[in-house]
Amino acid sequence: MDNNKVWFITGASKGFGLSLVKQLLDAGQLVAATSRNLQELTAAVNTTSNNFLPLQVDLANESSVSLALQHTHEVFGRIDVVINNAGYGIGGAIEELSDAETRVAFDVNVFGTLNVIRAVMPYLRKQRSGHIINISSIAGITGNAGWAIYAGSKYAVIGISEVLAADVKELGIKVTVVAPGAFRTSFLTAGSLSITENKIDDYTEVRAIHNKYLKMDGKQAGDPEKAATAIINTAYEENSPLYLLLGGDAYNRALAKLDTLHNEIRQWQDVTCSTDF
Repeated sequence: MDNNKVWFITGASKGFGLSLVKQLLDAGQLVAATSRNLQELTAAVNTTSNNFLPLQVDLANESSVSLALQHTHEVFGRIDVVINNAGYGIGGAIEELSDAETRVAFDVNVFGTLNVIRAVMPYLRKQRSGHIINISSIAGITGNAGWAIYAGSKYAVIGISEVLAADVKELGIKVTVVAPGAFRTSFLTAGSLSITENKIDDYTEVRAIHNKYLKMDGKQAGDPEKAATAIINTAYEENSPLYLLLGGDAYNRALAKLDTLHNEIRQWQDVTCSTDF
């Protein structure tokens, strides 16, 4: 890292967020980090460095997000990289999940991300620079049975990021959307992931997939420290990617999805094109 940047990272008390914060602080970067629980965040990062600004933020609350970004700008003088990392996983067939459960997932994964983007854009527009990095998931490219709501929220993050990149390009602002596969973080633990309690017996395949997924905890192939390094390095690339997949499983799943899309689009070409005037 040739120069210091000011980083604003959400969901920083564990997982990718914590790895990012620690690596950046070790490199002498200026880091504002958010969590729903300030005590948990400060204990996890465990530093008294003036380069670290811990913030308790409710991402679903626009005022809370706006004040956090304002405080970050007041303390550090600018904001260079925003990483929307906070995420929440929820498993269940759509029929099993209540409206309230569904909205919690979208509040964190989608509306929280939108709140941060809206609040930070005035600072980045004024600077005519900056980089927004949104953490989606390989589930946002190709989801598995039993994870429709999680996948839907992560699909939304990818769609938002794609169009955001086009919107802000003329302003000198970059956008990257990250789609990780399975990494050895705390994502499969309570607080980050929940499975609906309203289980319907007919969904035997959904139950089997959930059980298999939960048994992966601690055995995932992905190294979160390597992922954090890759994300950080993206902010220093002159031609940074719009899409950054992380993990061999993400790579293979994405290629399989591309093959499926290509085959079905070609197979139904006659019907598709027959609907024109």
